Amino acid sequence: MSQRSALVLGASGLVGQELLKMLLSNSLYNHVTVFVRKKLPIEHTKLRQLEIDFSELDKHEECFAVDDVYCCLGTTMKKAKTKAKFIKVDYEFPLKAAKCAEKYRCKNFLTITAIGADLRSPFFYSKVKGQVEEDIASLYIRSTHFFRPSLLLGKRQELRLFEKIGGYTLKSCSFCLVGKWRKYRPIKAYNVAKSMMKAALEDKCGVHVHESQDIYTGECYYSFTNGKRVLSK
Repeated sequence: MSQRSALVLGASGLVGQELLKMLLSNSLYNHVTVFVRKKLPIEHTKLRQLEIDFSELDKHEECFAVDDVYCCLGTTMKKAKTKAKFIKVDYEFPLKAAKCAEKYRCKNFLTITAIGADLRSPFFYSKVKGQVEEDIASLYIRSTHFFRPSLLLGKRQELRLFEKIGGYTLKSCSFCLVGKWRKYRPIKAYNVAKSMMKAALEDKCGVHVHESQDIYTGECYYSFTNGKRVLSK
């Protein structure tokens, strides 16, 4: 397999941190660029860090001329404070990144949405996640992957008390979450990152959706063929 290049958006986040470590340690990648608001305390011969304003992604569109674009951007309503700011981070930025990836013909665009993402959802959060999936899927990208994890486990830079309590509670009760409820089990950020890189290296064409319960195994729950959803199992 030939050497690869990657661009990571959201490398300071829970999944992004894990993903960056994997990419830098993987011999198949010889060049990794990250977009950050503030430079990360990491140095590596493969790594190039660019401090940017994500509202001006277009100014750095040439950086999307890579094999794989990993989009790990995301926030919470509590942190965003307003619906408009939430939409900017979880919808506008990922969509703009996908359009840049389309323009520069990257092989794989991989992004994190959320469990329950659904354009027709009555819930604002899930509806926004569903909308970004819908709009990115309509672009002409060789391979697009959406990852829908449940509650993420890992060491965050900032304290999210209620997420920590919720994670502990769900983790303790995970053995009860079986069958159709299995997808609600909390998942380690490491496993999401590992599944993302695995999907990129497989180089499968089309649009692929990875539900939380399948991220553990690295399998894809379903893909789209000619606009129709097809079970992958």
